[in-house]
Amino acid sequence: MEKRIGTITILIKDRLQSAEINRLLSEHADIILCRQGLPFHDRSVAVISLIVEGTMAQINGLTGPLGRLQGVASKAVVTG
Repeated sequence: MEKRIGTITILIKDRLQSAEINRLLSEHADIILCRQGLPFHDRSVAVISLIVEGTMAQINGLTGPLGRLQGVASKAVVTG
């Protein structure tokens, strides 16, 4: 399978999901090239942006479980 470069944006409304988010990110550390996080304390939301390189199966293997968490949204954009 062809590896692709892309970004994943994670919006976190429920901070109680942080442990599960970090577990998933650690589980998929092999495809994460860069991670940047920004908490918005005054808006009760946090944003994590990732630069990733992997197959679509690997990328979807991360975004799918993230998106199924209560209070968490994730979206991937990849090269064609």
